[in-house]
Amino acid sequence: MVKSAAAGAIGGLVGTLCMDLVWYRRYRNGGGEQSFGPWETSEGTTGFEEAPAPARTAKAVADIMGVELSNSSARALNNAVHWITGIGWGKAHGLVTSAASGPNPLGGLATAVVAWATSYVVLPRLGVYEKMSEYEPDVLWQDLSAHLVYGTALGTVYWLLTREPGIRRP
Repeated sequence: MVKSAAAGAIGGLVGTLCMDLVWYRRYRNGGGEQSFGPWETSEGTTGFEEAPAPARTAKAVADIMGVELSNSSARALNNAVHWITGIGWGKAHGLVTSAASGPNPLGGLATAVVAWATSYVVLPRLGVYEKMSEYEPDVLWQDLSAHLVYGTALGTVYWLLTREPGIRRP
């Protein structure tokens, strides 16, 4: 169990980085000028109003719990929630996969689709996203395709870390 969760966490970390590289390439292709490090760490985020979804999610949850967050915490919370989410989905993938069918390099795709769909169920309820039906198909595709990159990396890393030496599985 611990090995599966750890392998999943590592897969989730690598998957999150791969997904971020996709989003970064799209950002640069769209005219963005920040280098990767500042872009990745949300440099310039000064409050929750303009912050990406992970920070706004943290703010919504804090508000529900009656916890006051300062605007100066938006950047740090954005990074923490973003990486914790990617690693957390990886751990869940590891635990479910170890209990079910065993590692398969394509198994991460199912986790990616579940993570993507879950965000369109949970985040509208928190006021972070609109309902899925409010988005144009190309916007949903951009998001789903980035998540599929996450899932491909997650599944591959998990498979590499948990396969038995000398046994070749797909």
